Amino acid sequence: MSDLDITISLVTDEAAGELLTLRRAAFVTEAQVYGDPNIPPLTQTLGELRADLRAPGVVTLGAWSGHRLVGSVRVEIEDDKATLGRLAVAPDLQGKGIGTQMMFAVLPHLPEETKEIWVFTGKDSKQNLAMYQKQGYEHQYDQVAGDLTFAYLRRILGEAAQSDDADAGDALDAED
Repeated sequence: MSDLDITISLVTDEAAGELLTLRRAAFVTEAQVYGDPNIPPLTQTLGELRADLRAPGVVTLGAWSGHRLVGSVRVEIEDDKATLGRLAVAPDLQGKGIGTQMMFAVLPHLPEETKEIWVFTGKDSKQNLAMYQKQGYEHQYDQVAGDLTFAYLRRILGEAAQSDDADAGDALDAED
């Protein structure tokens, strides 16, 4: 876990430039894995990012260490589903638990009726996949977009997860 004193809060338009810089720095290694410098987090303009920060149904959280933005995550909320995206951590602080903190920080910002959280990452992004699976996300399917293949993972929340656990337990009991 991180020894840093991290504060997580909503990202406002005033921090848009810093957010754009953080994302570009964080996603360079992802672009190198795929040999593609044109992945969406690296090509998004400041204007597009500002519009996204104002978009209805989108929540963007930032992790600050003092005045420095060191992490961020974007959440799109649609009906009873939330989709995490653009989870970014400053390259010099990756592997210190900031990404995990960001994933948990999202939960209080979700509407009560949210039943599942989806996340996607590049299929070859082994470290990202491992982090998501460690947090209870399960691989659902892959989707090809141009030269990239994205892995989509899902985590069931609340009563739906408990119901699934109970159903699994019932199935195990039936096998005994």
